[in-house]
Amino acid sequence: MLLAIESSCDETAAAVIDENLVVRASVVASQTDLHRRFGGVVPEIASRAHVQRILPVIDDALRNAGVKLDDLAAIAVVTHPGLVGSLLVGLTAAKTLALVLDKPLVAVNHIEAHLFACRMHAARDVFPAVGLVVSGGHTNLYDCPGPTGFELLGSTIDDAAGEAFDKVASMLGLAYPGGPSIEAAAKKGSPSAFQFPRTFLKDASRLEFSFSGLKTAVLYEIAGTPPQKYDPASFSPQYVADLAASFQEAVVDVLAAKCVQALVQRRRKTLLVGGGVAANSRLRERLGESALKEGFAVVIPPISLCTDNAAMSAIAWELLAQGQTADLDLDVSAGLVRRR
Repeated sequence: MLLAIESSCDETAAAVIDENLVVRASVVASQTDLHRRFGGVVPEIASRAHVQRILPVIDDALRNAGVKLDDLAAIAVVTHPGLVGSLLVGLTAAKTLALVLDKPLVAVNHIEAHLFACRMHAARDVFPAVGLVVSGGHTNLYDCPGPTGFELLGSTIDDAAGEAFDKVASMLGLAYPGGPSIEAAAKKGSPSAFQFPRTFLKDASRLEFSFSGLKTAVLYEIAGTPPQKYDPASFSPQYVADLAASFQEAVVDVLAAKCVQALVQRRRKTLLVGGGVAANSRLRERLGESALKEGFAVVIPPISLCTDNAAMSAIAWELLAQGQTADLDLDVSAGLVRRR
């Protein structure tokens, strides 16, 4: 059995996974209510909440799995990327358990884990593939020749897609987190009501993303140029719905196009998609349409494995098999760390 710990942002999570990648227990303590009033994650609040929740979450995972500490083969913990203060809480817990139990410690890349969730969902080998991780903090494309050792092909040069969802939701007076709020509003709107920009859409030479201009275009539509003060409460429900649908469609168009361009460039036939924004129903629908049209397979995990969780850290079994264990001087990193 493997105990996995996740605390990279605002979810405190632990999971117990066996060597066959069967999740025996997965516990996630959300902090959404703590951060809602601020319209985004406050790092200091997140870190303090992790300190309060980490031990109860680990205890619940072990109890739910019916597993004792002595039954564990290793301790896995996300060490990058993420909020440094949050990551340190999980790492401290993992190091303590590894030291006391004399068990191997495995460092997990949060982004790679999101893509490995596709392998878990498929219950079969899904590699080689192209992988898209799309969340509040990341919008990255990878070439994935195997279950580990992914190559970054391109990423956002400014806002991540999920960050843009949050900011546009705030402009429209919709609730945090912005992804679900925009999606709900968009269901009653027209995706062609407003013609918003789609940066790099047709430039196949650039496997990069940019959503800052799109976000600004929504602001100019709402507040004029230059922007003037406005009250979202004065917007009609249909106006909000049309803006949400048009914004969402622009994001989805770019994400789908870049995935197809990456698949063509790398001559891959499988697309893996992970991260919180992968829960968006329109994105799932659009990628399914592209898969049928372009002749590739798309694997997207259920929503429970898209949002942050510890179960996807089952990738640690692959790292263990490769002998990639860590010493107790292991540290965290806010950014992406490449394995040697």
